[in-house]
Amino acid sequence: MNGSRWMLIILIAVVALFLVSWAIKSFPSSGVTVSWSSIRHAFFVTLAAFVTLAIFSFLYKDNPYYKFAEHLFVGVSAAYWMCVGFWSTFVGNLIPRISPGLSKFFGVPYKEFTFYYFVPLILGILLLMRLSSKAGWLSRWALAFIVGTTAGLNLIRYLRSDFISQVSNTFVPLLVQWKGAGAFFSDFSLASGGQFTLMLTNWVIFIGTFCGLIYFFFSKEHKGVFGAASRVGIWVLMITFGASFGYTVMGRVSLLVGRLTFLFDDWLGLLN
Repeated sequence: MNGSRWMLIILIAVVALFLVSWAIKSFPSSGVTVSWSSIRHAFFVTLAAFVTLAIFSFLYKDNPYYKFAEHLFVGVSAAYWMCVGFWSTFVGNLIPRISPGLSKFFGVPYKEFTFYYFVPLILGILLLMRLSSKAGWLSRWALAFIVGTTAGLNLIRYLRSDFISQVSNTFVPLLVQWKGAGAFFSDFSLASGGQFTLMLTNWVIFIGTFCGLIYFFFSKEHKGVFGAASRVGIWVLMITFGASFGYTVMGRVSLLVGRLTFLFDDWLGLLN
């Protein structure tokens, strides 16, 4: 039996399982009234479950079911954001400022005629020229404008939120509310808001940042005390990268738990 025949048999089996699952989901028990909305809900829940299983099938190897789910996700996402952009940007912002008739047609209040709103309209039309093989080069003007403005706006935003914020957060007091050694030991506490914990946190930030900067200082040979500080900087960087990787893994595991909860609860109804 060749491979195409096996693929046809598997496709028939998947379709049959989908129909059986849809039927069981639509008629859960004799005491529940079956309506068109429950059948439609059962169809979408079953479809979502099978698409989720198609995504999980990539754990075996790349296959047509995974590609179908991947292309479906990309297509639905593109269509969704296309609709959001049309109703929020085109209808919500542009139409009320260019035509009272179009505002009445789309049911949005007309504001006032604004000439410069035609600039993004022209750039949007130029962007759609990408679909034409002869006039596709016109879309480069719109893409250049989008890339330039996005880079300029994000430069300021990242400069404020990342660079300046990161630098200011490293300027921490090493002696928090210091009232002398006697008061420090008499009020010694390991609580998260205690003076000892705050001072220890600030010292770790200071030493970690200082040693991390030493590691990137290549004008002096890394040996002796300077080399020891450089190696401490390497450990600080590795711990930081590990924490970032762990945070990313935790997010992916959270997504996996969400999909497994959907399969065992919404689809199979095994969870209480």
